[in-house]
This record gives sequence, structure tokens and C-alpha cells, in this order.
Amino acid sequence: MFNSKFMQSSRTQALLLIGPALAVYATFAIWPMIEVVFLSFQHWNGLDPHREWVGLENYRYILTNDAVFWVALRNTITWTILAVIFPPTIGLLLALGLNQQLFGRVPMRAIYYLPVIIAPIAVATIWRWMYDPFFGLFNQVLTSLSLQSLISDWLGDREIALYSMFVAYTWQYVGFSMVLFLAGLQSVDRSLVEAARIDGASRWQVFRHVTLPALRVTLAIVLVLSTISSLKAFDIVYGMTGGGPAQSTQMLALWAFMQSMQIFDFGRGSAISVILLLVTLTIVVPYLRWSQRDEGAGE
Repeated sequence: MFNSKFMQSSRTQALLLIGPALAVYATFAIWPMIEVVFLSFQHWNGLDPHREWVGLENYRYILTNDAVFWVALRNTITWTILAVIFPPTIGLLLALGLNQQLFGRVPMRAIYYLPVIIAPIAVATIWRWMYDPFFGLFNQVLTSLSLQSLISDWLGDREIALYSMFVAYTWQYVGFSMVLFLAGLQSVDRSLVEAARIDGASRWQVFRHVTLPALRVTLAIVLVLSTISSLKAFDIVYGMTGGGPAQSTQMLALWAFMQSMQIFDFGRGSAISVILLLVTLTIVVPYLRWSQRDEGAGE
């Protein structure tokens, strides 16, 4: 009888259902993260069976002697700020436009979303070709328009290489924000929109006072996902510049990879990964708490 009641308990049934997924997640996600934290306090080249415990030495070296780390940190912060402004803003504008009764809006939605499903390394290859200083699409177009003064080495100039890469990143991820905002727009109460229009509200007033408040949860999701995605930017940077020229486009995720897989210092690579994790939590957790508190106040 006890076993019967135990098995019929909703908590027991929930644990039985999510138990296998939790076991897989703990094995392939949580345990590797714990291992990385331990490895950040050790010196290991990836081959030697012995790992030397060095305490905080990896962190001390990174913060005091590694000049590339600070370049990567600055670039990562710059990239993140741009990533939470431009792709979500453009995605929201596209969603607002494609939410109207337009001819061909369904195929247009698919076209705008198409770059999202392309592998980032493939996107990097495409845009690296378009940025080629001799045969690239952009310089060829500028030449045909007699705008040779605007021709640049888009990925070879330290001043603009990071922003040139970000254009490619924006092209790929705008569709992701657009789809989320389109889903959020379906929850907007049409009766409120019609009532506001009957009262003489302009399009901007309807958007500001009706549509935008209804998108609060969607906006929080988009910004959090955009932040996390931008902080761990790796594929597109690796494929387009590899952190160059002269480490000017280096990012934290890429620098952690290079420390581990090219310099064979897994301790310092793990330490950079831990720092990146802390930066991510420092940004995302307060924002989530603020958005939840704001949402609760709104209710």
C-alpha cells in the first residue's frame, strides 16, 4: 500500500519522468563544468597523466600578465553590447512588418529566418569571401559605383575588423529575434489595439502603450538569449579572422580555446572559461531578477 501511494505521488511521477533527462544533463553538462572549474586551478598540457595543482596561479597570470585576455574581454563586452541592440531591434522591426497582412509574408518570414539554420562556420566562409579585398563582393560593388575611396581591407584592418564580423553575425541572428517577436505578437490582444485606434491613438502610441508591454516577456527572452549567444561567440570569429589581425578581434571563448587546444595550457584555458561564465552570470542573473520583479509588479 505504501509503495502504491508512493508511486502515485505526483512528485514521484515527475521525478521518474525527468530523471533520465536529468541524468544525461548532469553527465554531459554539469559534470564537465565542475571539471573545468577544478582544472582552472591546475597546470595540465592535456597529455601528461599528472596534473599539477597551482591554486590561483592561472587566474593571477591571466589578470596580470596576459595582455590578450584584456583585449578579448573588451571585444567580448563590445560585441555583447552591439548584440543586444542591433539584432533584436532589427528583428522587432521585421516582426512588426511581417505581422501585417502583406502579400508573400510567409515566404518572406522563411527567407529572413534562413540564415539562422546555416552553420556559423559556413556563414563565416561566405562573408569572408564577400569581404575579400581583391575579389570580394563589397569591394567589387564599390569599384563599379566609382567609390574606390570606401574600399577597405574589411577583415585586415584592426580598426574595423571586429565590426565587419559583427555585420555577418547580425545577418545570421536577426531572423532568430524576428521569429520570437512574431510569436510574442500573437499574444497581443487585438481588442486593445482596436480600442486604442478608435480612441485616436497613433501607430507609435499603440506600439508604445499596447504592443510593447505585451512583448515584455518575449523581450526579456530575446535579450537574455542574445546576451548568452554573444558572450560565447566563437565559430564566426574563428572562421573569419581567427582572432586576428594581431589579436585585435580576439574573444574570450576563442582565447580559451586557443589556450587549451593550440598552446596546450588547459589550466589557463579553463580559467578563462570560468571567468567567461562569471561574466555571463553577472549580466544575465540580475537582468532576469529585475524582469521577473517588474513583471510581478505589472500583474
